[in-house]
Amino acid sequence: MFKNLIIACFLGLFAVILGAFGAHALKESVTADQLLSFETAVRYQMYHAIILLFVNIYEGFSVKQKNSISYLFFFGILFFSGSIYLIQLTSISAKSIWFVTPLGGLFFIIGWISMIVIFVKKYRHK
Repeated sequence: MFKNLIIACFLGLFAVILGAFGAHALKESVTADQLLSFETAVRYQMYHAIILLFVNIYEGFSVKQKNSISYLFFFGILFFSGSIYLIQLTSISAKSIWFVTPLGGLFFIIGWISMIVIFVKKYRHK
């Protein structure tokens, strides 16, 4: 659990650093659309870093549930945000890794659905 909290903090830290990089260094070297895409990656990374903090301090989740949800969001950030960073910061073409970004989105979706299922089950048992 503490490992997940530490990783979540690093993900939040890197979101802030990458956001500042995008706002200052990238602004002059990419198009407005590319910058918007980069900002979307940063935003999704930060949202999920924050939710990872919640997931891992929430006492209503078991350790197994915390780890499962955390891995889904970790992979979501890696594939969704990571692929956008690669596309915007390198010469890698979006066409060559087109499937990676939606796969990351799928990990996010499954993570959120997992939390919904857990909460619904808890609510039904009360």
